[in-house]
Amino acid sequence: MITRRSVSISLAAALGSVAFRANAQQDPSQIPMVYRVPGMANAKVREGIVYKTADGSPLHFDLYAPANASGATPVVIFVHGTVQTVGVRRWGVFTSYGRAVAAMGMIGIVFDHRLLGFERLRDAASDLADLQRYVRGNAKTLGIDENRMALWTYSYGASLISTALRERQKWWKLLVAYYGLMEAPGAGPDFSATAALGQDASTAPPVLLARAGQDDPTLNATIDRFVAAANSAGATVDLLTHPTGHHGFDVIDPGERSSQIIRHTLESLRTHLAVSTPRSA
Repeated sequence: MITRRSVSISLAAALGSVAFRANAQQDPSQIPMVYRVPGMANAKVREGIVYKTADGSPLHFDLYAPANASGATPVVIFVHGTVQTVGVRRWGVFTSYGRAVAAMGMIGIVFDHRLLGFERLRDAASDLADLQRYVRGNAKTLGIDENRMALWTYSYGASLISTALRERQKWWKLLVAYYGLMEAPGAGPDFSATAALGQDASTAPPVLLARAGQDDPTLNATIDRFVAAANSAGATVDLLTHPTGHHGFDVIDPGERSSQIIRHTLESLRTHLAVSTPRSA
């Protein structure tokens, strides 16, 4: 049985762990993801855009656009897992991901939300919904095609794809979950991606999953149950497995398999979002 106590892994913990093991002097929050895309340095970045106010403070997002962007461009929204403080959008892993999708011809949005613990899941879901409304409502100003959108989630943040799976808005072209907890413990069916599939998921957005073989077994069990339910319900699922990978493999496990998974994900995003513009050089 999964409980909040049994699932304690987060990207922050993974980064802290690897820095400790390596006795690194580098701030873990500044470590980028392990894969590089040519042209990442050329991304056009708009920082600190306020999309709402919550708990008396503004919440921001940063936008990474292709250097050669013209007209409405498809967008990838990144959703981090459980953290201790707001401000993760400036971490190296997410700034590098934002630049990577920009180099691949898409807009990347990294935003701050309030997943500051298991008990803040509903706040984080509200923040994601408000960000989505803001982005779609200001699509022209932001240079975004509001009908071509994708979610890329990590760790505990993966439970937030449940709304997109349940409501099946046509603008969600791909949902991505890296080392994702697909059933939030103690949160009920509202935050279970597995339950959101229902009996017939043939019209649900396609899902790409990356599973780390060395991750917490209770977390991986939620991925396995999701895949089984998705196959039974007729959903489109692409499962990528990293047998020797750890939670946060895209940051802490450099190597060919990590690079293959990230590269495949980026190419899948281009395909599902129908990106026709050339990559940055």
